[in-house]
Amino acid sequence: MNVQIRKTWWTAALALAFAIALLAWRFYRPQGLPPGFAKSNGRIEAVEVDVATKSPGRIDSILANEGDFVQAGQVLARMDTSVLDAQKREAEAQLQRARVGIETAQSQVAQRQAEKTAAEALVTQRQVEREAARKSLARIRRLARSDAVSAQQLDDAQARFESARAAVAVAQAQVAAAAAALGNARSQVIGARADVAAAQATVQRIQADIGDSVLRAPRAARVQYRIAQPGEVLGAGAPVLSLVDLTDVYMTFFLPTNEAGRVALGSEVHLVLDAAPNFVIPARVSYVADVAQFTPKTVETAEERQKLMFRIKARIEPQLLQKHLHQVKTGLPGMAYVRLNASAEWPANLQVKLPQ
Repeated sequence: MNVQIRKTWWTAALALAFAIALLAWRFYRPQGLPPGFAKSNGRIEAVEVDVATKSPGRIDSILANEGDFVQAGQVLARMDTSVLDAQKREAEAQLQRARVGIETAQSQVAQRQAEKTAAEALVTQRQVEREAARKSLARIRRLARSDAVSAQQLDDAQARFESARAAVAVAQAQVAAAAAALGNARSQVIGARADVAAAQATVQRIQADIGDSVLRAPRAARVQYRIAQPGEVLGAGAPVLSLVDLTDVYMTFFLPTNEAGRVALGSEVHLVLDAAPNFVIPARVSYVADVAQFTPKTVETAEERQKLMFRIKARIEPQLLQKHLHQVKTGLPGMAYVRLNASAEWPANLQVKLPQ
């Protein structure tokens, strides 16, 4: 009799425990998403930027370590510039020489101008002498008709006139030569100024190369990797540091056709990370692929079209990231919940909840 009572008691206890467990499961079981929402899994990603060399050279020093937070414009590394410094000094010497060349050419212009002025004055003098010789020859010719002068005197007057006329031609040729020399001197000034401009450009180019040898952070970010070390010789474009821009963080995930087609740019997304399931992070859709991730067949059935997946990016607001900059981690997996219907209310467990 006691055995029968004991069995009945154990059976009732087991039934009661099962009923309590069933009720608890029903009460605490995960609730599905209400209509107007979609979900998918993804990973937190961020824009990566490489700080690289512009010209080949040797790394002199690296001023940042992995994990450091850096600001835009902050010096992260320096390249050895000993060769560039020598080239700059050489270019500056050439620039000084070119400037001296301008002064020399300008003095040549002044000298040639003076020579041209003297030649023009000589032409005037020779023309006066020619005119005097012409008048003298005319008088002697009149006297020669009356035999008042000898033939020798007439010949001498004719010779003096011809000589004066030739002297004028010589003086005029000297003026032309002086004008040509003046033009050549002026062209030398132009050439010397061009040499100065070229030397200045060379100095500026080398100075720009020296400036590019100081590697700076292009934006506020965190150093992810040190790819090279001081003393290494790198080629042009070789990365030295890899940065992660923590102000441009997003989660990439995929949705099927029937859900992706209802996602609009700017749609609200709430992110729940596996590493912090107690927090719900707000984001917005910043990209929806216009081509399916999987290549469709030539002939598609309705069922096959539903299997196509579209890539979507949900970007976290930079202002929010700035407040929690030191807590941002990339590569963390999690879930993305997308509101497809703007009028749908977020479930209580998916309301925004951020760390204090």
